Amino acid sequence: MRKPNRKFAYAALTSALLLGLSACGGSDGDSSATPPAAEQPTTPPVVEQPTTPPVVEQPTTPPVTEAPGESADASFDPYYNVCRGTDAKCYNNWGAFASTPNRVLIYSRTAGPRHANLGTPMASGLNPVMNEDNIMQAGLKRMMEEAGIQADWTEDVTVLSGRINNYKTVIFASSNRDTLWNEAAPNSNDAARTSLRNYMRRGGGFVGLHNAFGAEYNWPYYEGLLGNANFYNHGPYRDGTVQVIAQDPSTEGVALSFPFKDEWYNLAPFPTNVKFLAKVDTSTLNPLTAAPHPGHKDFHPVAWCQYYDGGRAWLSTLGHAADHFTKDSAAPGAKDFQKMVVQAVKSTMGLTEFCTSTPAAPATTTTAN
Repeated sequence: MRKPNRKFAYAALTSALLLGLSACGGSDGDSSATPPAAEQPTTPPVVEQPTTPPVVEQPTTPPVTEAPGESADASFDPYYNVCRGTDAKCYNNWGAFASTPNRVLIYSRTAGPRHANLGTPMASGLNPVMNEDNIMQAGLKRMMEEAGIQADWTEDVTVLSGRINNYKTVIFASSNRDTLWNEAAPNSNDAARTSLRNYMRRGGGFVGLHNAFGAEYNWPYYEGLLGNANFYNHGPYRDGTVQVIAQDPSTEGVALSFPFKDEWYNLAPFPTNVKFLAKVDTSTLNPLTAAPHPGHKDFHPVAWCQYYDGGRAWLSTLGHAADHFTKDSAAPGAKDFQKMVVQAVKSTMGLTEFCTSTPAAPATTTTAN
């Protein structure tokens, strides 16, 4: 038997080993060769998860800060932009008239139809000579003086705008239409309006009689001064019965029912947020009204009061005729009407309490004066 060649076997074994090392990535002895980089495991990509959007704070209405000692209530009238009503908080008790004499101004300028009891227009200036037919103005002057109150009078709009702060109360005596407008002063034709508004804010007094309700239709502030009321129309001058419906310094001693004759104004708008003092018994009116206004059949007020924008206001639609203002008048109800007007003026001046909330006293009736 032939023995194997050992050299040949060794060489074959060596070749096989080298071939195996090459297949396993072994080095061939060249140290400069860089082995291929081994792939490293990678972190899987981060998948963004849906998130809740951040809450965006919405702007909020700041809380209303009330003035010290005040609270929100119905006394503020946003339409007229004033504090008004029967609450004395609407009065500016600043003491502005503390040193003012007990004096009132009677203002009877008309810029439209003129009531007969006003008579012939007066000259300009303060306290012009009265004509014999200025019955309403003369009657109011007499009534004030008999009550110990000094009275001045004018139909001059510049006097009103320049001197109004000299008076504790101003009486609008059937002054009508644009009575506060001065067309002759192009740079300040609304000066009287501004003066009246600031006068009320100062704590002034205002009494509006009869056709004062037919004034300043185009100035909302004045309509608010009347109690959110204005003249619309009236029926014929006719008899009726006035009924006092609230006890008040202005109605003290006035008969709670008395005959009267007037035009019985229909109002639009109708007064609100006021203290009603007197009404007409509509069952005594014949006719009730005049077309097209339906009339105030259920409740037809003829006098009321309110605080307005810092001042005091007393209003009455009565006072159409001359004999409503003459001394010792025989006209039915004239005595009670005059008494009520004088006491109203005193209350707006601050000489007595104003617009109190005491209920009416038991009724008494006046049948004639």
